[in-house]
Amino acid sequence: MIIKDLTFAYDNTLIFDHFNVKIPPNKICTIVGGSGCGKSTLLKLIASLLKLDSGSIIFEEGEKGPLSYLFQEPRLLENENVFSNVELVLRNSILNKRERAERVFYYLERVGLLNDRTKFPSQLSGGMKQRVAIARAFAYPSNLILMDEPMQGLDIKSRQIVLGLFADLWEKEPRTTIFVTHDLRDAITRGSSILALGNPNSPVDYINLDSFIPLTNEKYGILERRLLDDILM
Repeated sequence: MIIKDLTFAYDNTLIFDHFNVKIPPNKICTIVGGSGCGKSTLLKLIASLLKLDSGSIIFEEGEKGPLSYLFQEPRLLENENVFSNVELVLRNSILNKRERAERVFYYLERVGLLNDRTKFPSQLSGGMKQRVAIARAFAYPSNLILMDEPMQGLDIKSRQIVLGLFADLWEKEPRTTIFVTHDLRDAITRGSSILALGNPNSPVDYINLDSFIPLTNEKYGILERRLLDDILM
């Protein structure tokens, strides 16, 4: 994905001013930065939920078409059970009812919720709701996944479970993924590249990684300090 000369203002506040960056395909790009620097706005521009003032967003061939969007809240339908919350998004793309059901069963099993498929959102914990949202995102035949701090409201244990399930699914089915987070640990350990925002004209920092950096790697502390400096500058 190439973001070229992107300009966007919101309520007379300039968020991006001829902003440029290239995001590698079929990798996870994590985005960090202070509040109000444009992290969520960038996702909405990519998803065409907001209209660019000028510039362009150019998708690779494998990124064009449908996308999955994970928000801070799971956005489940309260009057539908777990199975239906996933199955509903497949009705336009998979016409055969049996094929849809098999796909839903597969992804619910992958996130450990197959036995909870008849439960309603009110019967689920926060972590379980976000697991439904992740199952829905991967079940949907999308070429691009946008994640706007979907782990934000979870406790530490639930957060690690959900992140682990997401990582397992992504490893088996890699898609271009853009993951906004306030947690530098998530940014470093889950990102193939890290984009630090804070300057309307260009990234404050852009780090390409050869592989995910575990917490135990000596590079982790170096990257964490670098990103902290980026955000606090």
